[in-house]
Amino acid sequence: MKAVCVYCGSNAGSRPAYAARAAALGTRLAREGLAVVYGGGNVGLMGVVADAALAAGGEVVGVIPEQLVNWEVAHRGVSRLEIVANMHERKARMFDLSDAFVALPGGFGTLDEMFEMLTWRQLGLGDKPCAFLDVDGFYAPLVAMLDRMVDERFLHADQRNDLWHGDDIDALLAWMRDYRPARADKWLDEKRRGDLR
Repeated sequence: MKAVCVYCGSNAGSRPAYAARAAALGTRLAREGLAVVYGGGNVGLMGVVADAALAAGGEVVGVIPEQLVNWEVAHRGVSRLEIVANMHERKARMFDLSDAFVALPGGFGTLDEMFEMLTWRQLGLGDKPCAFLDVDGFYAPLVAMLDRMVDERFLHADQRNDLWHGDDIDALLAWMRDYRPARADKWLDEKRRGDLR
């Protein structure tokens, strides 16, 4: 593992604990010699993660769509800033650059990016670890929803268990380093998609 992608809010959120955890993660990744790949912004938790990693001597690679550069939210002080045409290219590029994915608290964009990675993994398009690094139970309702997906037979239990959720950075890094992807079939029943009517 050489590079970790961090998804997080372009806003800082309502609690100081969100920024504190973002700074702690950025600092820790840098001290572990892990490059930070992120959305390239200088605002919200994104800026906090990048600045903390840079301050700790780490490498930070931002990947940002041209539209957001035009909105003047690009972080010009990162190790490398890659400007792409759109969000689709951003997600693909961040995937290529990263060995693992972590979501801190955030909004639509954070969930969109993480769930696309989870979907790619489910479909066999990738086998990289994905994790939600929680702060004060922010992701507890989402994790409960994932458990309900398993209970209602929309998600394989092994695929649900293949996603890490917790609030301890030490445990997160240990899990990522020992990660072995689940090999569960996406289809829960004997019938496959083509057989359903």
